[in-house]
Amino acid sequence: MGVLGAGGERRIWDVVVVGAGPAGASAARVAAGAGCSVLLLERAVMPRYKTCGGGLIGHSQTALPPGLNLKVYETIGSFTFSHVGRRQRSLASSGRRPCLMVFRDELDAALAEAAAGAGAEVRDGVSVTGLAEDGLVTVRTSAGPVRARALVGADGSASRIARHVGVRYEQTDLALEVEVPVGARAAEGWRGTAAFEWGPLPGSFGWVFPKAGICTAGVVAARGQGEATRAYLGEFLARQGLDGETPVRDTGHLTRCRHPESPLTRGRVVVAGDAAGLCDPWSREGISFALRSGMWAGEAAARMAGEGTAGAEQAGAEYAWTVRSSLGAEMAASRQVMDIFVRRPGAVHGALTRAPLVWRMFDRYMHGEATIPALMGHPAARAAVRAANRLL
Repeated sequence: MGVLGAGGERRIWDVVVVGAGPAGASAARVAAGAGCSVLLLERAVMPRYKTCGGGLIGHSQTALPPGLNLKVYETIGSFTFSHVGRRQRSLASSGRRPCLMVFRDELDAALAEAAAGAGAEVRDGVSVTGLAEDGLVTVRTSAGPVRARALVGADGSASRIARHVGVRYEQTDLALEVEVPVGARAAEGWRGTAAFEWGPLPGSFGWVFPKAGICTAGVVAARGQGEATRAYLGEFLARQGLDGETPVRDTGHLTRCRHPESPLTRGRVVVAGDAAGLCDPWSREGISFALRSGMWAGEAAARMAGEGTAGAEQAGAEYAWTVRSSLGAEMAASRQVMDIFVRRPGAVHGALTRAPLVWRMFDRYMHGEATIPALMGHPAARAAVRAANRLL
């Protein structure tokens, strides 16, 4: 078993990573940087399109490798909020690390290139069909079986590796997105401004992220409301003046948030990013979760590769603790916001746009200057949650 190496010898990789998105590429880069032999597998041929808003908040930016070769199309200096097209208000951002707009295919390609630069071998166009553990990990692929001392599953929200680990989800949403070309005048009007609209469906919202001559626009709502979500997308695009051009892309995907008790490891296998269900329950932001969990998964896999069974299990347990105590805490805090938002979106909109303290807290989070748990722990936030819960 194993991919044939030079001279026809069978090779055992220290670490195999499945999925070359932000989580997988980060894991491969970190593991390779630790001196491991690393194989990064990607099902599609890169660069490949990925449905994603492409906004890099502060926590994402700090997790990017230094000197990443990535084109930024817009720097966001203000946000416009509305509630189903009404009560619109624009707020200027004051953070030191403004939100950056990129295209995901370019981000993923740049991160994969960084992984290759660290020593990882990147193979695209290779799909995974199964895996098994017998002291090592055997990954069955369309190019033949691969053997590894540790495996990182970063193969997205429909992850095959996640099924092996036993990941469970408590929230699944459908996001619909279009890439709409805009003329020079419209592009100038959107320059430096992102829009959010709190939508008519429970827990729904729409967004417009400008990227020079393209606006990435979409809506998200709970899965199971497909026709209503599609109708909302059409209404939202019309309100934003983006319904007059044929989109160059019209896609959709599912976002999933893990159950708090869901496993993150099994034997010599760890999962990260979307495969682990690491996503903000309210904003559905996942890039920062992917980048951070990917780096930690790479560290854990590098340790697993040099350890026996007990040491590998310990490395996995420490990885799980790190994710749960940091990203898990962020998700739990965001869940509090989501629970209120589902029932009283207008109240959330009013607090965000009319209460300066709430806006400053949101702005600090967007710029990576605070975490959601820290903000929710603020006395004013705790008082607001108590008041909101009394009204629900």
